[in-house]
Formats: sequence, structure tokens, C-alpha cells
Amino acid sequence: MAKKLVIFDLDGTLLDTITDLAMATNQALEQLGFPTHSEEAYKIFVGNGIDILFERALPETERNAENISKMRALFLPYYQIRNSDFTAPYFGILNTLQTLKQNGIKLAVATNKYHEAAIEVMDNYFPEIEFDVVFGHREGYLPKPDPAIVFDILEFCKIDNKSDAIYVGDTSVDMQTAKKAGLEAVGVTWGFRSEEELKAYHPEYIIHKAEELLDIVLV
Repeated sequence: MAKKLVIFDLDGTLLDTITDLAMATNQALEQLGFPTHSEEAYKIFVGNGIDILFERALPETERNAENISKMRALFLPYYQIRNSDFTAPYFGILNTLQTLKQNGIKLAVATNKYHEAAIEVMDNYFPEIEFDVVFGHREGYLPKPDPAIVFDILEFCKIDNKSDAIYVGDTSVDMQTAKKAGLEAVGVTWGFRSEEELKAYHPEYIIHKAEELLDIVLV
């Protein structure tokens, strides 16, 4: 049976944001006199929200609330201006989203990216796709894998039966979020983490191309 709602993660699932995230974090580290990291390292650092990103990027002996706050103060203004320098949708994503909308499927985003940035990059990269709701990390909410963000989306989209929705993401955090929310999970292999990491959480589906999602959702 076809689904009624697809909930997507953002970074590593819809958009390849890793270069811009790495550059924004590295400039903050550099200004504070701390070592920087390779872009590859950031694929492991991201996924749990920016405070955890900063904690992972900081030297072990410097991981404290004061430095995380300093990182945030340097990161946010830089990323707000430079969040589109290298970011781009993954291959096949735009066509897949358009096909889903044409078939009457509701689309949503549940991301640990802070809410304002999530709205901004979605408006920037998918202006022609009408998402029903985009929720980033908001004050007063725990980040994923806490499922509250998914429950809010289900309520907003008036989906009462969880079997009518499916969750799509690229990390173990996403797979855990889906399980905690009681939704089927689709792991995508084009993002920031390995297929092995996804398989460890037993998603119902693993896909290697965006178009493969259509065969799952529109059946």
C-alpha cells in the first residue's frame, strides 16, 4: 500500500552539506586557537545537532560548556552567510521529490540542524517543492533520536496510522529515530555514514539511489 507521508532527514539525505559545515566549524576552531579537522572527519562529527558537533570537534581537554558556547557564537554568523557555498542536493533527489508530490505524497523534514538554518536551506535549494512541514532542532526539544520531532510532524500532517508514514535518513541516529517513533526506516547509502552502520540498526529498507524510494513509497 502506498504511503501518505515521507519524512526526510536533511544533511546527508537530501543535501550534501558536509563541506560548508566543516568550513564553518573549522573557522571557529581556528579563531579559538584549536586544531582543525578534515572534511572526512566531519562525516562522523555531524548528526546529533550543532552542540554535539562542536563537542566532537573540540580537543578532548577543551570540551566544556564555555567553549561550546564560544564555538556557537563564531559558527552561527559564518554559517548563516556561507551555508550555500558548496552545498547541493544529492543526485536524483529533486526528481524523486517532484514525483512524490505529483503522486499526492506529503513531504516533511525532521533534522537536528537548528531550525532557522533548516528553513533557510530548504527554501534555498527546494523552492519549487512544497514541503508540508520542515522542523529543525527547536528550543525545548531534545534532538533526534528522540522521536518528539516525528510525532509533531505526524500530528501536523494529520497522519493517525503510523503505517502510512516512512522515515528516510543516512545515519544510525535516523534509524534509531524511526524505530523510537514506530515508523518503517529507509537507510540511504549516499550520505555521511556507512552501509554497515545503517544495517546495524535493521532498517526495513536500504537504498543506493534516490529513485529507489519511489518503489517503496508508491507501491
